[in-house]
Amino acid sequence: MSTPGTSLIASDLDRTLIYSNAALDLRMPDADAPRLLCVEVYGSKPLSYITETAAGLLDKLARRAVFVPTTTRTREQYQRIHLPGPAPEFAICANGGHLLVDGVSDTGWQRQVAARLAHECASLAEVRDHLLAAADPAWLLKERVAEDLFAYLVVERTLLPEGWVKELSEWAEGRGWTVSLQGRKIYAVPQPLTKSAAVREVARRSGAEQILAAGDSLLDADLLLAADRAWRPGHGELADSGWDAPNVEVLSETGVAAGEEILRRFGRAATA
Repeated sequence: MSTPGTSLIASDLDRTLIYSNAALDLRMPDADAPRLLCVEVYGSKPLSYITETAAGLLDKLARRAVFVPTTTRTREQYQRIHLPGPAPEFAICANGGHLLVDGVSDTGWQRQVAARLAHECASLAEVRDHLLAAADPAWLLKERVAEDLFAYLVVERTLLPEGWVKELSEWAEGRGWTVSLQGRKIYAVPQPLTKSAAVREVARRSGAEQILAAGDSLLDADLLLAADRAWRPGHGELADSGWDAPNVEVLSETGVAAGEEILRRFGRAATA
């Protein structure tokens, strides 16, 4: 457990700290490309990476601050990731639906989340039914429900009709849900299900007095706004929309280089 005055660092994972082959964005000549460390294997194949420099930065950071992986991934998907440094005491999965303490989901937090969802937004069943009815088999590859909390579609993005996501977003907003397009995935997430709420709970428990955050997608916006200082990379859903806020620094770096730079910024801010 941390002592008062320490920094809490809440970072999104995919396309913020860790990157798939498709998201690495290695623009330099091959001979100048950074050495990469695989941090996730799926189906017996390497899936996600950070640079070796980023690995060293994260190891140092996790030893002097409260580092909290903060992801929309399910617990099972999160547990495939093996980041450098000590195992985090806290982690946030399912966009705030699960608060892990030493790897175990906190049941009290689960009850709080369930109560909010029951009272503040339309049911998962209603939203899922609409998703399936509105989707076209011509571009729908998969449909999934995550942790019985939210739903997402895996799509062939090049075939996705222009305006479809916007129409879905407008329909969902009126029912207390948020829609986010990330790569080939279209997420539908209840508005009360937020990373920021879970991060505030970790700050309360840990005694941390400064919150630092990073993220790239619409589902990270509330997290960034809740932080004392935050960063977003030069790619992603927030970058595409031009989203910004007074406490958020916009980085020029994209791809895996952005993940490395975010860790540098975290380190300087935590030391200061």
